[in-house]
Amino acid sequence: MPHSKEKRRKVDSENRKFNNEWTDKYAHIQNAEGKPTCLVCLVICSVNKEYNVQRHFKTTHTNFDNEYPPGSEARQTKIKTLTQNYQRSCVVFTRTCTLQQKATTASLRIAWILTKNKRPFTNSETVKECIQAAVEEVVTDEKVKEQVISSIKSIPLSDTTAARRVDVLATDVFDTLLNQLRKADFISLAVDESTDNLDVAQLCMFVRFFGGHCFKEDILGLIPLEGKTTGEILFQKIVDFFQENGLDLERINLLVTDGAPSMAEKIKGLSARLSALAPKMKSLHCLIHQSVLCPQLSGELKNTMDSVMATINFIRSTSSLQHRLFRKLLADMSAEHVDLLLHNNVRWLSQGNSFMRVCELRKEIITFLRECKHRKAETFLTNMLDDEFVSEMCFLCDILHHLNVLNLGLQGRDKTVTDVVERLTAFQNKLDIFSSDLSSRLLHFPTLSGFIKSSQSGKVTKVMSDFLDHLKHNFAQRFNDFDIPKELLHVVRYPFTSTPNTSPKAAEFLKLHGCTELWTKHIVPEMFPNMKKLAMCVLTMLGSTYTCDSSFSHMNAIKTDHRISLTNEHLHHCLWIAVTPYEPNISHLAQSMKCHFSHLR
Repeated sequence: MPHSKEKRRKVDSENRKFNNEWTDKYAHIQNAEGKPTCLVCLVICSVNKEYNVQRHFKTTHTNFDNEYPPGSEARQTKIKTLTQNYQRSCVVFTRTCTLQQKATTASLRIAWILTKNKRPFTNSETVKECIQAAVEEVVTDEKVKEQVISSIKSIPLSDTTAARRVDVLATDVFDTLLNQLRKADFISLAVDESTDNLDVAQLCMFVRFFGGHCFKEDILGLIPLEGKTTGEILFQKIVDFFQENGLDLERINLLVTDGAPSMAEKIKGLSARLSALAPKMKSLHCLIHQSVLCPQLSGELKNTMDSVMATINFIRSTSSLQHRLFRKLLADMSAEHVDLLLHNNVRWLSQGNSFMRVCELRKEIITFLRECKHRKAETFLTNMLDDEFVSEMCFLCDILHHLNVLNLGLQGRDKTVTDVVERLTAFQNKLDIFSSDLSSRLLHFPTLSGFIKSSQSGKVTKVMSDFLDHLKHNFAQRFNDFDIPKELLHVVRYPFTSTPNTSPKAAEFLKLHGCTELWTKHIVPEMFPNMKKLAMCVLTMLGSTYTCDSSFSHMNAIKTDHRISLTNEHLHHCLWIAVTPYEPNISHLAQSMKCHFSHLR
């Protein structure tokens, strides 16, 4: 066995201290790091050792003792002057470093606020000008004004600097998200795909997980897709993303998609491919998208709907002159509204608001169509004077309003699959009430009821009752057939009204019936490990891809026609900041960065 080498002694580990006598004897002072510093040439000795200090003084400043003899008044005066100069220079250096750090901190905060509000990088320069203009007008003391403006000018706020700041901020919040995701037991993943204004396909991933104290939702990534967007390509992109960031695919308990073939296909779709890597993962096609599509499948009232939409488009889009004349007519008649509403086929339920506006402005529309000399106006006027047509229009207005209320209730953050299923089940029960009410007092159809009371031949038709029957069947078919058992959701949502079975968890479940802590903490206490795991799993599950759809709205607001040159990386960073609930530690970031003043002062 070879002999180990003798460990060498390190003098810097012997707890040496600076001796204050060295200041008068060798013109040295202790710096902020505790090491001796020469007052004459500012050289720093590596250790607090008198031999090192003496050697430097004797060899470098040989004439100092002759010019300022030890113990003389001249030497004391010189040492005092050198000490004051050194301390003054340290204060200036520290103040400069502090000011640079503050300027960088201000730059980071401004970049964060602007990006949070989806503003372009060049706006940072405009903000700087606005702050200077405000200071010039508000601050009256000229000396203070000059100092404040000088400090503002020192803040680096160019467009390139703002872009770099956004990269730093986005990386910080993304790292925070990744650190919490790696600790999560369950991850719910919502995936949707859309295109930006350059027709680049962007795959948005949103996650929900338990962050230690509460459930959190945040955007995980925005992946650009080149070429086709097949299930295989989507699958590979997501797998690569998870592997690159050290995330475990097996922790995904639910995958929510928009129901597109590339995601929902049973064999080659994204859901099927991910299930092979995450066997415990459930799949859910977005229930919001399905509820929006439900009425489209019932075409009995399609002619009425198309005619109303055609009337709106005729008045608003035939010509600018015609639209102006209609608005002027509304103003002259002191109408309740100033214009009709256009609808959007992508957001189908916007037709409900359009229908409501037509019903409320029906008299003004009839007056305008009578005065209009266009040949199509007569057809639209005939419809507006037909009581049966108007009855169907009012019925659609009411039913679309109910669907719109349902859709808005399904949207929003922090909506789990239990919340969504509960609302859908409640709406299914409402449909039975609507069917009964349609043949009686019309309490849930105020627009239709008001028209029938004011007209001579307005009435409820078989088409309306058939529409409700078809809607009930459609909801039952779509929302009762998904991969998550309702009994499982009911246990977590209403544990005190559920009945235990004969499974091994039954005894634990019976104890839970007397535990009130569930309602105050959302999570079952540690004494119920199985039920806690079940609750954590279910409460993590997202109910829709609404968060992805909302992110696409933010994406379009960020990458406008004026920001076409925005790179995918910058787009992703801007979107992260705009959507994330996390806040960066800006002070810590500024301390870790190389701080500097603006070059355009």
